[in-house]
Amino acid sequence: MRVTIARSRFDAVVFDLDGVVTQTSAVHAAAWKRLFDGYLAERAARAARAGAPSAGATGPAPANDRFRSFDADTDYARYVDGKPRYDGVRDFLASRGIELPPGDPGDAPDAETVCGLGNRKNDLFNAEVREHGVKTYASTVELIRDLHAAGIKVGLMSSSKNTAMVLDVTGLTDLFEVRVDGVVAAEVGLPGKPDPAMYLETVRRLGVDAARSVVVEDALSGVEAGRRGGFGLVIGVDRLDQAEALRKAGADVVVDDLAEVSVTA
Repeated sequence: MRVTIARSRFDAVVFDLDGVVTQTSAVHAAAWKRLFDGYLAERAARAARAGAPSAGATGPAPANDRFRSFDADTDYARYVDGKPRYDGVRDFLASRGIELPPGDPGDAPDAETVCGLGNRKNDLFNAEVREHGVKTYASTVELIRDLHAAGIKVGLMSSSKNTAMVLDVTGLTDLFEVRVDGVVAAEVGLPGKPDPAMYLETVRRLGVDAARSVVVEDALSGVEAGRRGGFGLVIGVDRLDQAEALRKAGADVVVDDLAEVSVTA
């Protein structure tokens, strides 16, 4: 589907990072899978050694102590994609009937808390990036350059606290006039997607109105944030074969790749 962003209608475009600008969604999904599969296996083994006392000495292990692997497609899209890291841990574990103490952001990666597991996931992600680097979507970079040429402002919004590192690795730091990421959100107390607060903060810093701005997102939570924030156009990028779900979440249009988006002055 062809989409045109006209300078006469829009003053700014705000891009999500993972899955839109950079090909890091697969890296995140792999890190989440390693985290949760490892933790769920540990939990199941512990329950087996203890004889699953909460279910009776001879009964089966409780449902939340039975090992079921993390699905890097379905579970990733539904529970963690686009969300702040600790929210993703909490939401996925809740889907399995597991509740852990929240802990503290300074928790060690081996701590059995929401923050501990989130920090473990972060270590896994960083190790993958350091070892293999990060690829970008050439069509997205080309679109951003076209937006600059047309005089349309460009911002970046990402829940990740690793945004600066990823931009540095890919050499894309200078493409964005404003960046609101997980570090900024923690500093000023902004809730994560699907709340629109981080997107609204991005356009505020760009000095434009949401109604004259575009959100470009691949995550269901991010599309919902764009809709709830009153943005003039929400473009869903279908990286996970979920076009209909993106539309239901609030995307005005859905594209397979940003090569389908053009710019007019």
